[in-house]
Amino acid sequence: MNNVTACLDGASYTKSVCDYAIWAARRLNAPLEFLHVLTRQSDVKTDASGSIGLGAQESLLQELADLDERRSIIAREHGSQLLDGARQFALQAGISQVSTRQRHGELTDTLVALEPDTRLYVLGQHDQDAKPKRFLLDHNLESAVRTLHRPILVANSTFTEPSRCMIAFDASATGRKMIEMVADSPLLRGTECQIVTVGNAAQEALQWASEKLTAAGLQVTTHPLDGEPAAAMRNHARQNGIELIIMGAYGHSRIRHLIVGSTTTTILRESQVPVLVLR
Repeated sequence: MNNVTACLDGASYTKSVCDYAIWAARRLNAPLEFLHVLTRQSDVKTDASGSIGLGAQESLLQELADLDERRSIIAREHGSQLLDGARQFALQAGISQVSTRQRHGELTDTLVALEPDTRLYVLGQHDQDAKPKRFLLDHNLESAVRTLHRPILVANSTFTEPSRCMIAFDASATGRKMIEMVADSPLLRGTECQIVTVGNAAQEALQWASEKLTAAGLQVTTHPLDGEPAAAMRNHARQNGIELIIMGAYGHSRIRHLIVGSTTTTILRESQVPVLVLR
């Protein structure tokens, strides 16, 4: 469990994913691996077998087959160039241990297979500008967050080195584990950390969280919030210049249910800053 694994797809968030992955690898003193997955959709073959005997010209069927093959070659070449560019970018940024990996298959399946060697995943948000009224998370991001057991850093469109973070804390056993994970990691050491609670978090639990993170080298303040959790957290982040939101993933029981409407989903969908999801 060593690598920071950054998932690249060539979309608008690719540069930001690279930047956050480099930042994380440097903070964690960890090797960095860039991953590009050629999905079945990008490698799809045209099935023209049903056209036989319906007047289709054999030459046209051959052209379709040739087009499919060319499309696959271009997708592989694009992935290789994307990974090579990211690797050079990381080396120039001073990261000495950089590797690349290109695989065929589904993204989540590939990420699960890499979990034993991964300390932190870095993925990009969906393109909010392209679909401003979207009600669902990007399928790949949602699937990864629901399935993986390693921390996931979800990058926004523009990189800003986090110096002020916000932790959503609910005093539960899961919330306490999240605090311990942050305290035990060098990722956020020395940063300003605002612990926010929405609802009736026990005061003694909040005090414990504050002391735990302070002892780990974070500059901690606590902030009780009122109102609907996702909206309250989003407003606090905007009003206080928060550069990273840290929160728990869906509980184990939620993995088997639709998650639309949950606080985690809403924050991931609407946040203008990166989100670190811990399980």
